[in-house]
Amino acid sequence: MANLGYLQLTRNCYQKCHFCSNPPTGVHLDEAEMRSNIDRLVEMGYDGVILTGGEPSTSELLLPALAYARERKLSSRMITNGQKLADKEFFARCVDAGLTHIHVSIHSYRREVHDFITQYRGAWDVLVRCLEHVPEMGITSDVNTVINVWNADHLHENVRWLCENFPFIRHFVWNNMDPDGNRAEENPDCIPRHYEFQVSLEKAMDYLVSTGRTFRAERVPLCYMRRYAWASTEARKIIKEEERCIRFLDFKGFIHQKEFLHGKGDACQACRFDPICAGMFSMAKSYDERELSPIFEDPTPVIAQVLRRQPSPQLLTRLMARRGRRSLTEQPSLERRQQALERPL
Repeated sequence: MANLGYLQLTRNCYQKCHFCSNPPTGVHLDEAEMRSNIDRLVEMGYDGVILTGGEPSTSELLLPALAYARERKLSSRMITNGQKLADKEFFARCVDAGLTHIHVSIHSYRREVHDFITQYRGAWDVLVRCLEHVPEMGITSDVNTVINVWNADHLHENVRWLCENFPFIRHFVWNNMDPDGNRAEENPDCIPRHYEFQVSLEKAMDYLVSTGRTFRAERVPLCYMRRYAWASTEARKIIKEEERCIRFLDFKGFIHQKEFLHGKGDACQACRFDPICAGMFSMAKSYDERELSPIFEDPTPVIAQVLRRQPSPQLLTRLMARRGRRSLTEQPSLERRQQALERPL
């Protein structure tokens, strides 16, 4: 798998998703910073760059960034809501500049639900027009979906509808929403409990396996996707001992992430998947550790499935040494956990 870095070009966006973790701030990357960050990815040996935002297609730097990445021999992708790419001429200009792949953000196949989530009338229509252009543009496309309370019950219907209407889509990514900070804190009613999406997510994965497609899920504890633990983004990073680079346009700046751990609860102490699981995001804040349950199966088959080979004894030793490891930044204190446990579940 290619090593890809993320680069925020802008924090502007036409849409106003209820759960947006990077809402508009009026901050943009300048051209010197754009070139410097692409150069940095080249120096680090990365294979490509994923342009993101906000909505990167609103940035005046989009075409220059695509062209410069191609000049530096990096492949270019973009995470997009499809709004500007619904314009076929603009889409073609992006491809001519070096765009090779798009990650399209669609949160529901139901027009009224997607438009409600994005708080933009017509968002679904322009996104569909964007997808209709993809085969003609000669590039590839994945689908990104943020799991939230309004789509938690029909994730499986989403993938079936998309596969039937856009059969060229071969890969899907689900991100359990980031409930901390930014717009999600203004809209706490959009945060789902894990049990609310567990069944629909597994049915979606079943369908994609049956049609020969691939998928990943992020911020989902492995006990909520046990049969498909090999598809967890964090588990794959842990098992393959990978890293990730993201250039944010806020106080976080340039992040070189080498550790993939969230919060762990009492159930994790007994879980045999603990060494390869990132745990629960926003534990003891938005999510309750009583939602977690231990898995008692041997994780070695999952490790082998991720690697597509049997793991070496040395790798297994390193992975099993992670048992009991807890995040220095995301693991809540015992006091905070106890306070959270006193709240009604």
